[in-house]
Amino acid sequence: MPQVTVVAIGDIMMHGDVKQAAAQGGFDSLWADLAPVWKSADVAFANLETPVAPTTGRPGRPYQFNAPAELPKALKDGGLQVLSTANNHAFDQGPEGIVETLQRLNGMGLITIGTGATKAEAEQTVYLERNGMKLAFLGFTDIFNNDLDGNPLKPWVRKLDLDAACAAVAEARKQADAVIVSVHWGIEDHHEPTARQQEAAAWLVAAGADLILGHHPHVLQPVAWVYAGGRKGLAAYSLGNFISNQNRIYRATDKPVMGDERDGLLLRVVLRKTPTSLEIVSEEGEPLWCENNWRERKGSRLIRAVRIADALNGTGADKALLRARAARIRDIVGPVVAPILPQVVSTGSPSGPVPAGSRP
Repeated sequence: MPQVTVVAIGDIMMHGDVKQAAAQGGFDSLWADLAPVWKSADVAFANLETPVAPTTGRPGRPYQFNAPAELPKALKDGGLQVLSTANNHAFDQGPEGIVETLQRLNGMGLITIGTGATKAEAEQTVYLERNGMKLAFLGFTDIFNNDLDGNPLKPWVRKLDLDAACAAVAEARKQADAVIVSVHWGIEDHHEPTARQQEAAAWLVAAGADLILGHHPHVLQPVAWVYAGGRKGLAAYSLGNFISNQNRIYRATDKPVMGDERDGLLLRVVLRKTPTSLEIVSEEGEPLWCENNWRERKGSRLIRAVRIADALNGTGADKALLRARAARIRDIVGPVVAPILPQVVSTGSPSGPVPAGSRP
């Protein structure tokens, strides 16, 4: 039976120090450890939390991001394929920044969801064919820093309006073997999904979503099965940060909670098409850690995402810190996290908050 492997990470953020690290070592150095995983997957997804508008936009500053022209090629070369551009930073460089970002990303062959040069374009469902399966991708945001949606014929960011979202998901369900929904939602630095997140997840699953990929809180939240409307779907409520300069002052001697914005998750889901349905036959979360040498820097600036399991098998890593981070990630995310260490063993099926819901 046909099946596809989807891998997903959280927020790619372009803080000034992240761009400085990239300028010194190349953008590919930020995610060199993850590139082989992305390239081996049938689909690799991330939330791109920055415009790429060096021509029409202003230099990035705190809370208003912008990325250099080199970023799209580095993302593509690394193996990423699908990017959500629907988030609270989408309008950081204004409507013109939306258009330039899409031109640069799409021109590099990257697939974007959730924004467009018009409302109709932003609200298109993207369909991909992989291994004999048709996948539908939809992107939404529940959070805006600056909501410039107004004229549907001008650049647009797709809002999470549940009535419209469920209608779009239901239509995608008719046309695709698997429906994957990206949602920017929740509250920053909160480890538990809000009632709004759980309610929205239930409605989306009831409408036909199989996999929900959440982001925005900048920390991890549970990966949980959602049962609603006679259906079952998997919701990663927040995949956390992937690359950022947050928690740069964290020390290994600090309480674990102090480093949560540097924790990440690589979610790996295998979807299989059966004669009568779509099954999630495997789900696994691999702990990630964002290295940051802000405290120890003497020359080069180093920021990069590492796979904790690989780092523990290498040399020069702070093994005690990495074990503590892996345990912290397991505690927050739940049993879906891969058992990479004797101290981080998990068994059984994913569990977590199961919201009530019914088919719209």
